[in-house]
Amino acid sequence: MRSVLQGMARATYPPIHSLTAGEARAAYERGANVLELPKARLARVEDFTIPARDGGALPARLYAPAGAPLPVLLYFHGGGYTVGSIATHDVVCRELSRLSGCAVVSVDYRLAPEHPFPAAVHDAWDATWWLARHAGEVGLDGRRLAVGGDSAGGTLAAVCAIMARDAGLPLALQVLFYPGTAPAREAPSHERHGRGLVLDQDHIDWFFDQYIPLKQRTDWRFAPLLADELEGVAPAWIGLAEYDPVVDDGLAYADKLRASGVTVDLEIYRGVTHEFIKMGRAVREARQAHADAARAIARALETPDP
Repeated sequence: MRSVLQGMARATYPPIHSLTAGEARAAYERGANVLELPKARLARVEDFTIPARDGGALPARLYAPAGAPLPVLLYFHGGGYTVGSIATHDVVCRELSRLSGCAVVSVDYRLAPEHPFPAAVHDAWDATWWLARHAGEVGLDGRRLAVGGDSAGGTLAAVCAIMARDAGLPLALQVLFYPGTAPAREAPSHERHGRGLVLDQDHIDWFFDQYIPLKQRTDWRFAPLLADELEGVAPAWIGLAEYDPVVDDGLAYADKLRASGVTVDLEIYRGVTHEFIKMGRAVREARQAHADAARAIARALETPDP
């Protein structure tokens, strides 16, 4: 991890927070797969679309290690609601599918600032609801469904788990890689790890400013730590990075879930930073996190080892 950080420090690329949203997306796309594992070959990798409530079509990609109808993890990529795509998280989704033996559907929810809060929430929930009802149309078993994501995508997964409970939609699991759960940078880890460790304080502020006005940041759909009641939401597998500004927020959310009677499997990966699950070629903890999450997914969705 230290060598990755040293390489990033030597790079001359401007920081994301100094760019426009369009420039930031292009920069993130260019660098997203530099440290990833080789792409796993799977029996099915197919693109399709999911209808949104406003008549739009959300791009989605299905990954499956077998052709038979499989249970499915719906995955939301990270990127501060502003950058990231199916392409930037292709390898992670392939690994989760390969290692768990289940299907993964990755969805391109619409990004800020063109589509500010709560657009990403609406898209994520529309995809969850559609997949639960129409999974058979793409050869999947929607009766066994989990949601997951990393960073902002982890936040969306946590929010969808609450909305699923309220809608009476059963989910087997929520898989949360270092989710953002709090409305502001107030926990001590933001000060401890907010400089020079991939996700800087300036990045967080820039992402928040692109996505949501200050006056709306107490909405639990942005900060699920503020949700009134978590009792009855799906069990959670939570993977956090030790050197991450949001690690304390993730711990607080795990504690709140447990206090509400929700089963939580919590892993803190030592010596790594935010974004580490996309560094499988360089950081062994990324490969371990893929395997740990996949094991939890297989257990929750009752999928035999591939």
